[in-house]
Formats: sequence, structure tokens, C-alpha cells
Amino acid sequence: MSNKEDSISLPLVHKGKVRDVYNLGKSYLIVASDRISAFDYVIPTIIPDKGRVLHKLSMFWFDFIQGIVPNHIITGNFESFPLSLKQYEYLRDRSMIVKKAKRVDIECIVRGYLAGSGWKEYQKSQTVCGIKLPVGLKESSKLPESVFTPSSKEEGGKHDENISFEEMVERVGKDTAESLRRISLELYKKVSEYSFLNGIILADTKLEFGFYDNQLILIDEIFTPDSSRFWETGKYEEGKSQDSLDKQYVRDYLERIKWDKSSPAPELPKDVVEKTMEKYISVYEKLTGVNF
Repeated sequence: MSNKEDSISLPLVHKGKVRDVYNLGKSYLIVASDRISAFDYVIPTIIPDKGRVLHKLSMFWFDFIQGIVPNHIITGNFESFPLSLKQYEYLRDRSMIVKKAKRVDIECIVRGYLAGSGWKEYQKSQTVCGIKLPVGLKESSKLPESVFTPSSKEEGGKHDENISFEEMVERVGKDTAESLRRISLELYKKVSEYSFLNGIILADTKLEFGFYDNQLILIDEIFTPDSSRFWETGKYEEGKSQDSLDKQYVRDYLERIKWDKSSPAPELPKDVVEKTMEKYISVYEKLTGVNF
């Protein structure tokens, strides 16, 4: 039984910052590693069990949002994997067999609160991704209504760029763009309302979609601490940056040590690794009601 990611002898289609995609012929195997990235760099230190949190939380959400949009999952249960994959114990609780969808090269971002790059832009121009917002909002303010702010999906290490809805229409066509916006906002609404009842604010999130049999489906991971900004309702305070239950903790550490974001990323100290893991597990347990 092999228990390491580098021992998986399957055709590798794509090695992402965090996930690896293997070709199984008619389907893909997506594996969530324990790597963590920040500012578009993979950090050399791993966060133990992080991949398992991402996988289990995604599986929880894929089940939760059924009925809104179909998704790419064939199975995420190791016990029902084909025999040829059972030799890799490493895959348990961190991998899913999925349909081979043709990815739409747009990141579908929904923001319910003013944070991160959105807050930076608002201070300059009172807009987020060109969308005009009311005067007088503060850092971490709840927006009057959630906004859909797409970004381009860039290959080869280039930064994804925020784009306007009009530019998205030019790239993917009006019908697809409108469907993506409608579905993304609907998913955000359902998940953020549920999260709030469980003590968690879903400040913003990013989603990815693809086409399978000419139908738009949800792909990748969804509503995890890697793809979303989670805050605790009990600690939330408008007018400042929040203590996030996601990888913001790692970003904050890298900002504190004044890393230049262009040379190779530094190792993380033990306490930052432990605290990050604690945050990931905490958000998983609060949202699912299950002990990790």
C-alpha cells in the first residue's frame, strides 16, 4: 500500500499549486495535496492533512448544493475506487474521480463583503471590479447585495486578472456568461446562509465550471478555505481586517516578514503550520458538524 503522492504511477495531466490531476482514460482523478500556495507561489512547507480537509469539505458541499447545478463528481469515496487505485492508500479521503469536462477559462468570484483586492479598489474608486458601490463602506463591510466579479484564468504562472462582465461576455458568449453569473450567485446565497447559521461568514468565494455533454457543470473544489474567505460570526467587526479561518493566516505571515513575492517562497515556521491547520479543521467542523 503506497502512502506518498510521488509514488502514484498514473499519467499526470496537470500539476497545480495544490491539486494534481491524473488521466484515468474516460475520467480524471483529482488529488488534493497538502501543499499550500499564497500570492501565486507554492510554499515549500506542507500543511499536514490539509488536502483531506479540502476534499471532505468539498464533498460535503457537492452534496449540499444538489439541485442548483450538476457537478463533475463520479465518486469521492475511496472504497468505491477501481482496484487499480486501491494500492495507493494516500488517495483515501483526498481524491475524487470526476467527469472530463471542458473547463470554462473564467474564475467565477462572488463577494458578499468588502475585503482583499475588493477593499483596495473600493478605497481608490468606490468600485469593485468596475461595479459601483455605495459611499461610506468600510473594510469588511457587508455589501448591500452580493456581487459577481469574474476573473480571467491565466496559464503559465501569470496572475489571474479581474475582468468586467462585458469582457467575460466577449470571451465566453452572452448565454454562458449569464448562466455562470446566475448559478454562482445562487450557490453563494445558499451556502452563505447555511454557513451563517453555523457561526461562519462566507465573505467571498471562487467557483469554476466546465462543459460536459454540452451542459454547464460545477468542477474543481468548492467552498473550501483555499477558495473562500471564512470569518467567525462571533469575532466579526466591521472596519478592520478579520481573523480568517483560511489561508489568509499564511498570507499575513508572509506580509509580516516582508517577503518580496518574487523570489522563491520561504519555509513556514512550525507555529504558523499548526495554527493554519487548526483554522482549516475548525472551519470544517463548524460547517459540517462532524469531528475531523
